[in-house]
Amino acid sequence: MKCLLVSRIDLPEALDCARRMKTAMEHAGYTVLLETDTADRLGESGHPCGRTDADFAVVVGGDGTILHTVQQLQRQIPIIGINQGEVGFLADLEPDQAWDFVKSLSSGFAVEERMRLSLLRDNMPLGDALNEALIVTTRPAKMLRFSIIIDGVVSERFRSDGLLVSTPTGSTAYAMSAGGPIVDPRVQVFLLVPLAPYLLSSRPHLISSNRRLEIRLESSKPAKLVIDGQKTVELGSSASLVVQKSEQPALFIDAHRNFFEKVDDKLRKL
Repeated sequence: MKCLLVSRIDLPEALDCARRMKTAMEHAGYTVLLETDTADRLGESGHPCGRTDADFAVVVGGDGTILHTVQQLQRQIPIIGINQGEVGFLADLEPDQAWDFVKSLSSGFAVEERMRLSLLRDNMPLGDALNEALIVTTRPAKMLRFSIIIDGVVSERFRSDGLLVSTPTGSTAYAMSAGGPIVDPRVQVFLLVPLAPYLLSSRPHLISSNRRLEIRLESSKPAKLVIDGQKTVELGSSASLVVQKSEQPALFIDAHRNFFEKVDDKLRKL
């Protein structure tokens, strides 16, 4: 089997873990392709992440490293994460248990799909998000005005510091910190969370991904869109964005960890 190996590159412990994992996997008969930046840090030849033909990917790092990898992949492949970050909701393995699990993958594995959301402006794709899309002002301490249109009907208008559009996977990230609910990742919904809304009646919304969701920015202040913390798009002071379920979900190797047990364990560590 062919594996793409990606590591967080600003943490020596992560690079050491990646180096050990590469050696062990090659001894076990895997073909290991090092992602370009990881290879540079390890002094070896690299493989472009976006054009990989690997069967699966092992990502050593935290949620940011996994989100970056998903963003770079042109064709989604199954991913398993080894936690070398702060919390690591997306990384199912701890370093001391990683090899026993990874070596078992040669006999086959189950894959869990995670919904991503796609954003379009004037029918032009802006990008896909596994965690969330964030709309915020480019001028601090200034509020933005939003309209939420569901199936062609205006459901709410409000002013706030910004707006988070989250997937169920992202419900345990920024959306949770902003007061949103924790959502089972098997549910196919969009989660909208206003950031510091002017009116207390502006609450988080859960919207079926089968509905047509449009977000209209109607403000005199310039705003920007940040996708998974990886990509930034300038929106100006007005924009109409369509949110829909991505045709390419993210793929995660099933590490046999119950989602709610993992959430409880991670939150107790914070």
